[in-house]
Amino acid sequence: MERLGTVESTLFVPMLGRIYASENFPKILYDEKALELKEKLPKDVAGHDTQNQYTYLASASRSANMDRYIRNFLERKPEGVIIQLGCGLETAFSRNDNDRTKWYDVDLPDVIEYRKTLLTESKRERYIAADAFSELWLTHIREEIGNAPVLVTASGLFYYFEENKVLDLLKRFLSYGDIEVVFDTVNKSGMKMMRKKWMKKVGHEDAKMFFYLDSAETLVSKIGGNARVLAEEKYYRYINKKGLAFATKISMIVSDMLNMVKMVHLKL
Repeated sequence: MERLGTVESTLFVPMLGRIYASENFPKILYDEKALELKEKLPKDVAGHDTQNQYTYLASASRSANMDRYIRNFLERKPEGVIIQLGCGLETAFSRNDNDRTKWYDVDLPDVIEYRKTLLTESKRERYIAADAFSELWLTHIREEIGNAPVLVTASGLFYYFEENKVLDLLKRFLSYGDIEVVFDTVNKSGMKMMRKKWMKKVGHEDAKMFFYLDSAETLVSKIGGNARVLAEEKYYRYINKKGLAFATKISMIVSDMLNMVKMVHLKL
């Protein structure tokens, strides 16, 4: 635990959100594997948790949104491959596996080391200890899978990096065959809100955030090549809001009205 850096230590935030949703709002997200891991998390993680209903469900909504994209991809391309960048303690494999797809989980060595203590690789899962912005893991995976189509998920990842670094990664994908990328992001107003309130609420105000996106089309124009936008949608559009606290509902509605948080799906 002591070896986890500032950014890596945020990996517990989405896990707590998935546990909270599973216990209280399973129609938003039900994650059996996350519930199994609850008692195995460090005691101080839950003991010093300062989140509220909205922040818990914002994390759970991200996983629910990613699940939709993964399932849609596997319906369209059942022989496709899933690559989770900055996988942390994500348990999407247990929620979405179709019994045939190969999954690759990429994160920094200290995170992968800790992940292995909680989540064992399945026969079709491979953990890769690497910098998400390095080209080595991508070359290695493409050599293994041949021309299979790929869906890259970057869940809660890009926020912590400068735009030029994110752009360099996305441009690199253009040379690696049939690749789709899905990620969550915020617009400029959303970034101000995250810097001012969100990270403090989840107990990580020391984690600096940089990347935001007002328009997916603008991003695609910077990527160039044959890149195109497949979807740019409001973050809470498909989230079941029944039974939520009034303040949580309002926060979600306002966020969508102002396009503060969104999901972006690209073909590269």
